[in-house]
Amino acid sequence: MASYRILITSSAAGELEATPRKDRSRIVARIEGLATNPRPTGSAKLSGEEKYRLRQGDYRVLYSIRDDGMTVKIMKIGHRQEV
Repeated sequence: MASYRILITSSAAGELEATPRKDRSRIVARIEGLATNPRPTGSAKLSGEEKYRLRQGDYRVLYSIRDDGMTVKIMKIGHRQEV
């Protein structure tokens, strides 16, 4: 199986940098896992949008998938109360 390319928006990169260090490493590991499986167990498709949500502890990652271009675009990373 070919791997997907991970693209992170500049706003999502800033949000990732703002997370605590212990949570950041777990979030990065989950994002890297999207390269091999963009729809892992526990991810959910958001209703009304072509976006997905991935949970990692108290944080959420919102992303979109383009199967034709083999890309996963990370759009937002934040605490569950904000996302």
